[in-house]
Amino acid sequence: MTLKWIDSPEGVDWEELSSLYLAAPLGHKKPSDLETAFSNSRFACFVYEAKRLVGAGRALADGIDCSYICDIAVHPDHQGHGIGRGIVSRLVDLSKGHRKIILYAVPGKEAFYRKFGFKRMTTAMAIFKNQAEAIEKGLVNET
Repeated sequence: MTLKWIDSPEGVDWEELSSLYLAAPLGHKKPSDLETAFSNSRFACFVYEAKRLVGAGRALADGIDCSYICDIAVHPDHQGHGIGRGIVSRLVDLSKGHRKIILYAVPGKEAFYRKFGFKRMTTAMAIFKNQAEAIEKGLVNET
């Protein structure tokens, strides 16, 4: 499997990226929303096999204090081959120099991210657009 790694959102097919998130499965993300999110992120990583997008991720960062890694997705046909590990490693490397690197993970994937040195935060809090859904999915607690 020959992979091409690209660190720029230039030329990305946002419809294809939206389909990747559905397949991963990380839910429906509109192509236009993905374009905005990735274009406004300091770091991005896209992985292609031939001309097919098989993995992606991004990091919001301010250049000194905080880098926030999110939206890591790998197509199910390519999971278990080190692509996700490569995306996270690349984004962590790009984020070096920040005082903290924060990562938002899907529940159940914590063990994967611990391999990179991530630890559970005790002080993190969030406001979601749909708080009830976030509680139902186990993303936040009611208290």
